[in-house]
This record gives sequence, structure tokens and C-alpha cells, in this order.
Amino acid sequence: MMARKKQQKSVQSSGKRKTAVARASLKAGKGRVRVNSAPIEILSPSLARRKAMEPLIIADAMKRLSKVDISITTLGGGIMGQTDAIRTAIARGLVHYNGGKEGIDEELRDEYLRFDRSLLVNDPRRKEAKHQLGRGARRKKQKSYR
Repeated sequence: MMARKKQQKSVQSSGKRKTAVARASLKAGKGRVRVNSAPIEILSPSLARRKAMEPLIIADAMKRLSKVDISITTLGGGIMGQTDAIRTAIARGLVHYNGGKEGIDEELRDEYLRFDRSLLVNDPRRKEAKHQLGRGARRKKQKSYR
């Protein structure tokens, strides 16, 4: 009989914000984090980079980030929408990756919720559609009655 290779643990997660979607896959590795096949350290602008790295900093402080490679692909939306989707995908993935048999790391999850609920919960807000008689969602043509 052939010897079976031990199956490597991997987790898929996703995050959404407005029309932006981020899909993350986590697997055992050297601790690399890549966004659209580029290191997260060169993500620009710097505000987006800092915001996207928040879940990594919290997990690192709790010693939950050791030897995990995270690969993220994003599409749709703008820069900050994609950034919020990235941070949600990373946080969700780490919570499931570090969970034992039950599948969820309760301690890490509670720390994320205490810091910012949007790390684990998608933002449901969407753009309001344009209505008739107006130029946008709320703006209407003025009427004077005189």
C-alpha cells in the first residue's frame, strides 16, 4: 500500500462591502499575506494598508498568526470598499483556521468583535437607486407654485 500524505489544512473565507468582494484562502506556510498576488505591505494608500492589517495585528498579539499563508483576491468596488472586504475575509478566515474540532476560535472571535464588529460581519449597506423625476437617489427637480 502507498503511504498517504497528511492532508494540509486550508480554509476559504470571503468578505463584502458595497460592491467589493474579497476571497481569502488560508493554509499552512511561512506567514505571507498577499492581496491580488502582491504583498500586503505594499498595498496603497497607506490608510488602506493599515486598515487591512488590523485583523493581522490583533491575531499576532494573541499568538494566533504563526505560520499561516493568506492569499486574497479582490474584485469590484473602490479602494476602501475592497479594503473593508479584505479585512473581513482575513478575520473570518483566521477565526475558522485557528478553531479546533468545533471550527471556531471563540477567544479570537470575541476579541475581533470587541475591537470592531465589521471585522466579522459584512456591511449590508448598498447604494440607493435613482428615482424618477430626479437626478439622483434623493435630489428632485424644484417646483415653485408661483
